[in-house]
Amino acid sequence: MTPPDRFNLSEYVLAAGARTPDKIALAVLGPPRAERGSYARRRDRVAAAAAGLAATGLRPGDRVLLRIGNEPAFPVAFLGAAAAGLIPVPTSAQLTGPEITAMAAELDPAAVLAAPGIALPDHPAPVIDAAAMDGWPVPAELPVDRGDPHRPGYIVFTSGTGGRPRAVVHAHRAVWARRAMWDGWYGLTADDRLLHAGAFNWTYTLGTGLLDPWAIGATALIPAAGTVPAALPLLLKRHDATIFAAAPGVYRQLLKHDLPPMPKLRHGLSAGEKLPDPTRAAWQAATGTPVHEAYGMSECSTFISGSPARPAPAGTLGFPQPGRRIGIRSDGRDAGPGEPGIIAVHRSDPGLMLGYLGHPDETAARFDGDWFLTGDTGSVDAAGAVAYLGRADDMMNAGGYRVSPIEVEEALASHPEVQEAAACELRVKADATVIGAFYVGSATAEALAAHAEARLAAYKRPRMLIRVETLPRGANNKLLRRKLRQDWESENGYA
Repeated sequence: MTPPDRFNLSEYVLAAGARTPDKIALAVLGPPRAERGSYARRRDRVAAAAAGLAATGLRPGDRVLLRIGNEPAFPVAFLGAAAAGLIPVPTSAQLTGPEITAMAAELDPAAVLAAPGIALPDHPAPVIDAAAMDGWPVPAELPVDRGDPHRPGYIVFTSGTGGRPRAVVHAHRAVWARRAMWDGWYGLTADDRLLHAGAFNWTYTLGTGLLDPWAIGATALIPAAGTVPAALPLLLKRHDATIFAAAPGVYRQLLKHDLPPMPKLRHGLSAGEKLPDPTRAAWQAATGTPVHEAYGMSECSTFISGSPARPAPAGTLGFPQPGRRIGIRSDGRDAGPGEPGIIAVHRSDPGLMLGYLGHPDETAARFDGDWFLTGDTGSVDAAGAVAYLGRADDMMNAGGYRVSPIEVEEALASHPEVQEAAACELRVKADATVIGAFYVGSATAEALAAHAEARLAAYKRPRMLIRVETLPRGANNKLLRRKLRQDWESENGYA
């Protein structure tokens, strides 16, 4: 798990493709046709971007805010900036002017690399037109700023579900740490064609959908901007995808339709939030392929997962990936088998962040000695498999018992007339709370209550079942239980 002493993430990501320059590195899949680019073309575009950005006067260590949508220019900009020793900062194209202005104030970028039609920050940094990259000359060699693998390589922002988004600084070595996923989650080889359902500028897509396939020499398949989920199964079939990666919500949407045969598909990958067991089972029944789930976060790439070589036991996320050092911490010690605690990553893990930009106190507060505390609760069994119990601040209290929202949600979602559910603790009096559940589906509250009675202990059953049209989700498709609770309590006078 140790990278070379002189390392650059872009050079590393592009190295495997240099052995197969004519192979398709990326295909952007539109309804009428696919836009394809070879590894040689990818290398040339990144080299031109690296040289062109350096020619603007930017210097290694400068931060560059990326405001580019779901188009091939995005990974070119990211890798070009990193190759030149700049620090790229990918952001969602959906962010509004006020949102990106607040982020820019935190970041203080030296430049903004932007495509038309995407909100820009109110910030004095010069704006570079991303379209200009197409006209920049291609140098004979890839300009590479090699250096300490522990130096800052790129920055991503947290989702902000726990408050204001923070700028998370990652080292160049973080991309090297992702090698643990090749066998520990993906079962990835150079022969694979991996289709990721997300947008380029989502970190899940950037890593799993682009950087990892390229680092091993595989082909990345990305749906074109505006592709509706219902079109994905046909794209999977038509383009011979062997691995499919998506968030759980995408799997749920696809399962609303009849799925065509996908003979080349080996398995699916899921991350971003907990995959409900009924969704996993329905996908297996519909396609004949399993879905392997992984757990990670903005501060550390995925580090617990099931894989084709070692599937996750029922009710667990899977196992720590090879080379990862993971713990379950409770009151400053390692929790015993089956004992709940906080999922933690040792500070020596190469995928762990360097820290929150400009907030050393917040960075330090996330550590318990040498252990980075994720804020998520879990337990580990005697075989080493890790079960996910939910966010520590999402855990519910029922008469003194701690109850995981995940357990309640999975029980409710197993009802055939429920698409998804979210459980949280709701205040119903100044001095009293109950477990409540919001659900999407046609089931009546009475039928769902009976369903829960057969599957949950009395203290775990929701006292309130509330049918809604949709559940609130963040930019990364994560379920916002806190918002559900706050909105309901505000509407009912308990805020």
